[in-house]
Amino acid sequence: MARVLIVGGFLALIFWVFSVVDCAVQPATRHRGVPKGAWIAIVVLIPVLGGILWFALGRRRRDRESMRQVAPDDNPEFLRTLGKSEQDDRIRKLEEELARLDDETDGPAPDPRS
Repeated sequence: MARVLIVGGFLALIFWVFSVVDCAVQPATRHRGVPKGAWIAIVVLIPVLGGILWFALGRRRRDRESMRQVAPDDNPEFLRTLGKSEQDDRIRKLEEELARLDDETDGPAPDPRS
């Protein structure tokens, strides 16, 4: 039984330290509810329960929109930076490449008599 208590206490200590460090290094914009200093005090003064509260209620998750990467062709801001002539040149080059690839795949027709 003593081993279980020692291991449990050690795990609680690790979780507590991790919670304090995580709360301290997060920018103030990622704290919900109360200010950053109050969250640090909650996590420090109420060791395990404070850490659980921090991860469940206080820590704001990243916005999914900011995590999502967009290809340049799908990004309206990037497309606005391109001039009309640049877009036309790009389309012309793509059409030429497609035509060249199409010509390469079209070989002579097989002889139906053989």
